[in-house]
Amino acid sequence: MARVLVVDDSLSVRKMVERALETKGFEVVAASSGAEAMERLDSTMPDLVVCDVVMPEVDGYRICETVRLHPVLSHIPVLLISGIVNSAVLDRAARVRSSAVLRKPFTADDLARKVDELLAAPTGVAATPEAELAALPDLKAALGQLVGMPGVPLAALVDREGFLIEACGELGVGPEVAGALAACLTESSEGMGRELGQGPLSSLDYEAGMLLLHGVGPSAILAVVLRDPTSLGKVRYYIKKSLQELLRFL
Repeated sequence: MARVLVVDDSLSVRKMVERALETKGFEVVAASSGAEAMERLDSTMPDLVVCDVVMPEVDGYRICETVRLHPVLSHIPVLLISGIVNSAVLDRAARVRSSAVLRKPFTADDLARKVDELLAAPTGVAATPEAELAALPDLKAALGQLVGMPGVPLAALVDREGFLIEACGELGVGPEVAGALAACLTESSEGMGRELGQGPLSSLDYEAGMLLLHGVGPSAILAVVLRDPTSLGKVRYYIKKSLQELLRFL
């Protein structure tokens, strides 16, 4: 019986993965944080690791790196799971030599099928992330079309927690800072909009320009900086046209 170490800071996701694997005959050991998982590697000696990407303090990439440097476990498969699977995620997964990336939400059958596939492979260090990365369309190029419009110095796509997915252009602050601020502003404005019955705030006016915010599906936010207010109508029109295209990257 293969032993699987499941790592996720979300109790609901962790339990779902545990049930899905146990019903397929796997022995499951669970960890509620990356730090706990790293402490339990030697005592559990898993045959495979299923690990969430985004976790506080010790994330899934760090766990994968630790497994690859382990004197005994370096060959075992590491399956990363993520709510967003795009070029940035797959590039990072390839650099830490994960075996595959599975997008959430997934079904129990999806998970079991992927685990079976990885355990049957001759080595845990598969080329799946690189292959998936090569097949992805270019997100930076898509954002670059927005930055190419008059008065737009920066366009950034971030997840709802403020982690930068991709950015194009330049601003006085780094795109990571701009992305985190955009996520914070979107969260607060949507809450206020619901309470007032006015819907979410879509733009903020500043002395030197505007910040346009748009949800991209349930998991991401597009932030566009506009320095030329006369281009507002044209930029907003193009943003609305590009939202469905950006969904393909998530």
